[in-house]
Amino acid sequence: MASNNKNKKGSTFSFTWVYIIILAVLGYLFITGDEKSLSPSTTKEVSYTEFQKYVREGYGKDIVANKSKGTVVMQLQPEHYRDVFPSNKDFKGQTPSVITQYPSADKLDEFLELERSNGTFNGEVSYEYEEDSPWWGMILNFAPMLLLIFFWIFIMRRMSGGSSSNGDNSGPMGIFNVGKSRARLIEKDDAKVTFKDVAGQEGAKQEVKEIVDFLKNPAKYTELGGKIPKGALLVGPPGTGKTLLAKAVAGEANVPFFSMSGSDFVEMFVGVGASRVRDLFRKAKEKSPCIIFIDEIDAVGRARGRNNITGGNDERENTLNQLLTEMDGFGTNSGVIILAATNRADILDKALLRAGRFDRQIHVDLPDVNERRAIFEVHLRPIKKSDDLDLDFLSRQTPGFSGADIANVCNEAALIAARHGHNIVSKEDFLSAVDRIIGGLEKKTKVMTVEEKRTIALHEAGHATVSWHLRYANPLVKVTIVPRGRALGAAWYLPEERQISTKEQMLDEMCAILGGRAAEELFIGHISSGAMNDLERVTKQAYAMVAYMGMSDKLPNLCYYNNEEYQFQRPYSEETARQIDAEVQRMIAEQYARAKALLSEKQNGHAQLAQILQEREVIFAEDVENIFGKRPWASRTEELLESNPANEAEINTTNDSESKEENSPIK
Repeated sequence: MASNNKNKKGSTFSFTWVYIIILAVLGYLFITGDEKSLSPSTTKEVSYTEFQKYVREGYGKDIVANKSKGTVVMQLQPEHYRDVFPSNKDFKGQTPSVITQYPSADKLDEFLELERSNGTFNGEVSYEYEEDSPWWGMILNFAPMLLLIFFWIFIMRRMSGGSSSNGDNSGPMGIFNVGKSRARLIEKDDAKVTFKDVAGQEGAKQEVKEIVDFLKNPAKYTELGGKIPKGALLVGPPGTGKTLLAKAVAGEANVPFFSMSGSDFVEMFVGVGASRVRDLFRKAKEKSPCIIFIDEIDAVGRARGRNNITGGNDERENTLNQLLTEMDGFGTNSGVIILAATNRADILDKALLRAGRFDRQIHVDLPDVNERRAIFEVHLRPIKKSDDLDLDFLSRQTPGFSGADIANVCNEAALIAARHGHNIVSKEDFLSAVDRIIGGLEKKTKVMTVEEKRTIALHEAGHATVSWHLRYANPLVKVTIVPRGRALGAAWYLPEERQISTKEQMLDEMCAILGGRAAEELFIGHISSGAMNDLERVTKQAYAMVAYMGMSDKLPNLCYYNNEEYQFQRPYSEETARQIDAEVQRMIAEQYARAKALLSEKQNGHAQLAQILQEREVIFAEDVENIFGKRPWASRTEELLESNPANEAEINTTNDSESKEENSPIK
């Protein structure tokens, strides 16, 4: 049976070729058809005696005899048109002719041969015998209607998304199956992904293992009166492996797996989305026990009643209502578990998240250092890497990277190694890959003036100097003034993986970010557009501290965060808005003055760093340590870095790049 199905899938037939063939035949008929029958003309029916008279008097120009009908048609000479059609109203067209019934082919042949021998036609008349083709004229008569019919079928098939693989309209994409589910079914024998393929996410895997155990041994829970969870919602940032985790659940449970996206339910036709939901659950019940996975469920599960501006019930809300009914349902979905994934759980409808529908929310967070190491091990399996590659080093240097980011790093490292003709992927290739992904492509050919280069060097040295002398600032790894992407310079840091941040930590980070602008004002005498990215980050951080985290002296312990969509009213007054603006300005001004004071105190060391940057275009933590000495406050991450030489720590984890607009050159 399996081989037959494969043969059916392989022997696909496209109706497009049928349309092309029909159009080619019709075009051929029109092009090669009898010009005389296609040209507008007037034909007068006469008796055979009159026909003989016209031939004897030399009226004839061309003669065509039809054997099947027993008729003969003679076209007239131009000078004799008026002899046969004396009135203008009887004469139409360009090639008038006469038609008559001839007694027999032999007598007609004898008559024409006689008149030719007598010189009546002056050698200008010829005759032939042609077979009549009744289907020919029928096709030509019905050609416009046939063209309209095939054109309508073609358009409808396009609107409905094509046909099934076997050439008919019975598939899920057929013209009569617009309301059918578009879910892709993966049979239990085809599910190859297991928990071994999902590196990290130990907490999330622990929660979904219970679902797997229930699908394998349902009696273990039902005997105690327990019920299977109807749904589990995977919530987390993009690229953390939510879809992969759902596939692993189906592979471990060895059950059929229906996979589709939330946008597959949405259609321009009214009622199609709800119909697809019903069809999906009907198929799932037939395959029970099974798993339904809906990726990006926020496309259909957005909270209702938030878009009243556009009117009342729309198609998306009807689809959501049907989904709620099927999940809670008046019937039982025994053995059907729904897994859904989203990175915007805050906008989902509350009715969708309640117990009995999505009974549990499984948070799939960004991996920590140990989980990143496991992810590296998975993605490095097919790569020919060097034997001395330190995975602990790579995992420590990539905080904040998701599983997709790490996969991209491994692939980019392999491409870089192949580009340089290496036989294996080495540590330097991975370092270049991370620089390429975060900072962008290195542009060594970008032309900069001496003054621009000095400005960028002073700016980046300001970041390095201030961050080195602040207790809670992120440890410095590398500073470069080589342009990457749209950035003219960049400072790489290694932030600590903290679960919470204190006010003092955030203020130190703001001060370090403002060190570049402060260095420009102190040591150049003017400011440039290179600090635009710094100012954007500092402003957002300050507003978050004041308006969301309650870290302001004048507005303490207040949070004005509101995640409601289409919120046209601020949750605070105009007076409070002025106070928030004033507090943000005060906070930024204090940290800016603090950065300037620190740079004034460490002016000589800052000048040395800037000089090294102009000469070498890159400095590492070791160079900063040679100038200022060891940092007074060693962090846990810095202790980890001590085991690696500074010139090898070319991993950028927090890109503090200074971008400039094309019309705003650095002065």
